[in-house]
Amino acid sequence: MTNLEKNRNAKNVVINEIRDKLGKAKSVVLVQSRGLTVEQDTLLRSSIRKAGGIDYKVYKNTMMERAIEGTDYSGLKEHLAGPTAVAFSYEDATAAASAISKHLKAMPLLQFKASAIDGEVYDAAKTKAIADIPPRDVLISRLLGSFKSPMGAFARVINAVAEKKAEEA
Repeated sequence: MTNLEKNRNAKNVVINEIRDKLGKAKSVVLVQSRGLTVEQDTLLRSSIRKAGGIDYKVYKNTMMERAIEGTDYSGLKEHLAGPTAVAFSYEDATAAASAISKHLKAMPLLQFKASAIDGEVYDAAKTKAIADIPPRDVLISRLLGSFKSPMGAFARVINAVAEKKAEEA
């Protein structure tokens, strides 16, 4: 096997790895992290690992371009310029953006480039807005809480009417 064939095989392995992650991902976030110190990068990666359900890795742009070709994420191609880190979120579509967003103020060199959810590509500003959306379980608990309050008030009114009827009888 020649060096060219070995190199081509190694690239195909990386491209297939990215495609596998894309196939499982609910969202993909592209980040520019050029200029971060080793300590900052380590803190960022540690925080993302703790969040769970997220892969964060730096790939060559050419590998990303080949991997996203023909997928729902192909719209990200125009944002693959310069050093790019990629976060794949597998459980919650907002998790990767949210985990990264927590570090934006402390790490001014860290910047969103773009993101994609369900084939829809979002620029940096919209990715920041997505990061501010609470996780799915928080949204569900808020919704259930909003149902509980009116039902509780209704139950108290019915109880008061029942007690008044009992007093009159």
